Amino acid sequence: MHLFGSIREIPITELEGLRIGNAQDYDAMTGVTVLLFDHGARAGVDISGGGPASRETPLTSPLTADNPLNAIVLSGGSAFGLAASDGVMRYLEEHGIGYDTGFAKVPLVCQSCIFDLGIGRADVRPDAAMGYAACVDAEHPHPESGIVGGGTGASVGKICGRDKAFKTGLGLYAVSCGELKIAAVVVLNALGDIFDPATGEKIAGPKKEDGTGFYDTREELYKISRRTDLFQNDPNSKSNTTIGAIITNGGFSKAELNKLASMARCGYARCINPVNTMADGDSIYAASVGDVPADLNVAGTLAAEVMAEAIQRAVRAAGTKSSAVLPC
Repeated sequence: MHLFGSIREIPITELEGLRIGNAQDYDAMTGVTVLLFDHGARAGVDISGGGPASRETPLTSPLTADNPLNAIVLSGGSAFGLAASDGVMRYLEEHGIGYDTGFAKVPLVCQSCIFDLGIGRADVRPDAAMGYAACVDAEHPHPESGIVGGGTGASVGKICGRDKAFKTGLGLYAVSCGELKIAAVVVLNALGDIFDPATGEKIAGPKKEDGTGFYDTREELYKISRRTDLFQNDPNSKSNTTIGAIITNGGFSKAELNKLASMARCGYARCINPVNTMADGDSIYAASVGDVPADLNVAGTLAAEVMAEAIQRAVRAAGTKSSAVLPC
């Protein structure tokens, strides 16, 4: 990301009211990333893929009550992984956090999952225990990009078979512009190839056998279009999804945060091609943990920029650590 004079990179931990925790199982190659909001957060969402696995997303609608979210969960496990939120809710309840109904405090938790059942073990998925463990990890936050948390089982380039897939993971990036702070968290598990928008270089995709580069997912997709039975029956063509969140201290309403999430989608489009397909479940949350006055156009432009950079880091950080976890 090109940093202009008024913009500087910051540690994601500088966003007050946000704590990030991870838990993972490297044998099963799956995990959970939890974003905990100490004082609650207004939130919106943009769902642009055709197969999302999600929980409680109506809480982000401007048409629902304006109750703050307590957490966002990004996990593996496909729809099975939604069980991780049970552990997050138990942790929050134990700490007296949630919407007060008068009878009990009910934690408000949204979640999205990637499909990672084809890597590691398909019969071991994120569960309540792993969700709880991610919350405990957030008590002493040390978030970093790489093969960790919800990104543990993430990969791209599966359209040519898992033997040609490229290992990716979790990406984090944050900037400030004056008092405004914006961060991106992303789990990169896309159908499409990954590009560096600054140079146009392809940095991830289906790997060629001779190690000279990548196959082109678009070309493979066009081949499949002439064989509709293959696309319908090939499990590798449907095991994708990029999920993420934008977190800001900007004082935006739920309606504005839904717009912010949709603007952040441009970060996906700059880096992933093809993107938002019916074989993806692409989703982006946007959450506000502050009340700093800010222009929505500025924040949305920055959101796309930080999301694009987080995607780059999900590739590069995973690449530096993949040999220690799983050659892919």
